Amino acid sequence: MSNFTSVTDIPTPNAGKYLQQVCKHWAHNLDVTFDSEKGKIIFPKDARGADWPDEAVVKFEAKPNHLTCQIKASAEGQRDGLKGAVERHIDRFAFREGALTYNWNDG
Repeated sequence: MSNFTSVTDIPTPNAGKYLQQVCKHWAHNLDVTFDSEKGKIIFPKDARGADWPDEAVVKFEAKPNHLTCQIKASAEGQRDGLKGAVERHIDRFAFREGALTYNWNDG
């Protein structure tokens, strides 16, 4: 499943807050587990009408000065689409903080 990966460390003093907000948001329609320090979201292979080879997993880990996000996907397009979805959702919760930085490292 995890042939297409990417990871980023998002500089922010509010990592735990954003982790919980984004996980609560996606928990309404996805398989999500989280606490104040770590979160895991499973995106089904057929999410939003898609037909990916397998599901994708997004993991978050809150640190004192950054939020780590790791994506494991079954296809390049799935991974890249999730990068954009993660950025849009975190930016929505972080609007008071201004533009956040996402330097994705694809694996």
